[in-house]
Amino acid sequence: MNVFVTGAAGFIGGSIATGLVQAGHTVTGLVRSAEQANELKALGITPVIGTLDDQALLAEQARAADAVINAASSDHRGAVEALLDALRGSNKVFLHTSGSSIVGDASGGKSSDVIYFEDNLPEPTVDKAARVAIDNLILAAAQDGVNSAVICNTLIYGHSLGVNRDSVQLPRLLKQARKSGVVRHVGTGQNIWSNVHIEDVVALYLLALSKNVPGTFYFVESGEASFIDMTTAMAEALNLDQPQDWPLKDAEAEWGYEMANYGLGSNSRVRGKHARERLGWAPKRTSVVEWIRNEMV
Repeated sequence: MNVFVTGAAGFIGGSIATGLVQAGHTVTGLVRSAEQANELKALGITPVIGTLDDQALLAEQARAADAVINAASSDHRGAVEALLDALRGSNKVFLHTSGSSIVGDASGGKSSDVIYFEDNLPEPTVDKAARVAIDNLILAAAQDGVNSAVICNTLIYGHSLGVNRDSVQLPRLLKQARKSGVVRHVGTGQNIWSNVHIEDVVALYLLALSKNVPGTFYFVESGEASFIDMTTAMAEALNLDQPQDWPLKDAEAEWGYEMANYGLGSNSRVRGKHARERLGWAPKRTSVVEWIRNEMV
């Protein structure tokens, strides 16, 4: 297939684009600079320089492609609308990347027993309402001739398959630990996130290109872990003392409101049946703690 990937210079998009090339697909990737374009060329990806605000460019690329994967932003409604408008009535695959912070509870590091399922999602918080509205727009496009899906990733770990980029959550913990010599988590670190290895994420996108059921929402997870378990493993890997609790206000000063409250300080516990049942997805990596202990650093 000829696949157009936005965010092709990023951790998720770059890994997906590289995996597509390795699987024999032809890939065009949206990037923001000539430097990023050269990175993609070296990986066998055809670069297109532009941004998510270039709606005419997005529409042109979507019409030229057999399928579109949006991995640049979960929150840019204008880009999504431009892509959907170009794809409407074509029955082409459109895979949109979302994230499971949409069910995050901003608990400040406290634990929760609540687990969310794909067919029973809660009303979003005010902070996440706009993202959920975009997800719903994409799912509804299945009624207008778009083979659409929302792929809602959990905490992704592992090293990039393509361009040299980091994932979002764990590298921030690692950077802070290396800077200060102390591994820290938000609050007591009892909060739990579902998680998945980047190689399994890429495998799911590849399957969805050919097997997606239009209008499907996928949670992407192959296990879960508390942050205190992850930071303890990180401390062991770095040969540092046991991790320390960090007040939310200090975590916000280091990582910002969004990351401290949702990315690192919330619970996001989900279960994904759709990928396994509809796509035949079978993740191979199931322990983020083992990866941190043995492969992260």
